[in-house]
Amino acid sequence: MGVEVDNGDLLKELRIERAHRDDHEDSPRRWPWLVLALAVLLAVVAGGWWWTQARAIEVHTVTAVAPSAGSAQGAVLQATGYVTARRKATVSAQIIGTLTQVLIEEGDHVKKGQVLARLEDTAQKAHLNAAKADAAAAQALAKQDEVALHQAERDMQRQNRLVARGLVPKQQAEQARTKVASLRAQLDAQRKQVDAAQAQERVAQVNFDYTIVRAPFAGVITQKTAQVGEIIAPAAAGGGFTRTGVGTIVDMNSLEVDVDVNEAYISRVKPDMPATAVLDAYPDWNIPAHVIAIVPTADRGKATVKVRVALEKKDPRIIPDMGVRVSFLDKEPQPAKQAPKGVLVPATAIVERDKHPVVFVVHGDTVDAVQVTPAPQSYGDLKLLPKGVPPGAEVIDKPPEKLDDGTRVKIAGTAS
Repeated sequence: MGVEVDNGDLLKELRIERAHRDDHEDSPRRWPWLVLALAVLLAVVAGGWWWTQARAIEVHTVTAVAPSAGSAQGAVLQATGYVTARRKATVSAQIIGTLTQVLIEEGDHVKKGQVLARLEDTAQKAHLNAAKADAAAAQALAKQDEVALHQAERDMQRQNRLVARGLVPKQQAEQARTKVASLRAQLDAQRKQVDAAQAQERVAQVNFDYTIVRAPFAGVITQKTAQVGEIIAPAAAGGGFTRTGVGTIVDMNSLEVDVDVNEAYISRVKPDMPATAVLDAYPDWNIPAHVIAIVPTADRGKATVKVRVALEKKDPRIIPDMGVRVSFLDKEPQPAKQAPKGVLVPATAIVERDKHPVVFVVHGDTVDAVQVTPAPQSYGDLKLLPKGVPPGAEVIDKPPEKLDDGTRVKIAGTAS
């Protein structure tokens, strides 16, 4: 006897539940949304990190310098500046002309009046020769009038003697005197012509001399600005192709130092105050110096006052625009002692982090917080750091409160 199967039950077993089927159909659709949400989350996190960490803070830096032997000898203040020349000139011609000779090179030592260059002088030389000829002709005519006057004076004397003896009428003596007076006036006029001709000769000589460029004083050529064949003029009247100078000459005996002193400390500086100067190029060389004058004006932007300092020793190693640090002393310096170890930095570069004094040293585009122990003595507005910071390191001056170890920075005045 066979088993009877209900077709309806078979169909139910083969039917797929709708809920189970919907779950399988919706799963692939959720993946794009999950990926998008994860990308947005990562972008928000990265943006927050950039805003809080990667954005560079603009700062000002100073260079940590090694103290010189003079730094410990009663320095009441230190300031930085540059070597300048009080006697410096860009030498040019006083007329427009084409250069035919340039007799200088950078570094040449020249004497006062030495020829530095020559201009085309054909026209000026021709004018000078013509003026000399005119002066010579005027002098010849004056000589001729002078001879005629002497002859007339002798004739007049003879006529006077003849009249006194009654041999000739008085009229002839009067005519002789008239001729003498006329020739004397003619000679005076001719002498004035000689003076005028000689004046024209001097003018022509001056114009000819203008074609020769000479050194106004003894010194060293620091710049050569023109070459043979170029047009030179006392001013840029000839356009962009006209040079206004042959070269620059500096009197090395006029070198001194200009330093900028913070106006908060300018009261410590006095005229004739002793000082020592140390060139950045020669940090172990102490040059005796003294204050010449305090320039009576302040720089509003930098809050500094310029001080002129004389160098008491001249040396070929000292050249214009060299960087220099000046220590102002309360008394004459004693024989040099050993310089203290460490570096000098402004007191404003030292701040506290976690109750420890630190300075921030620039490394690339970030900073390192370096714990330091400043020496008890001060050098004006500078502090001595015996260790921790090497000479020449760039240190942040007046660090912002938000500056911390590893912070990205941007040096003020540089492109990002």
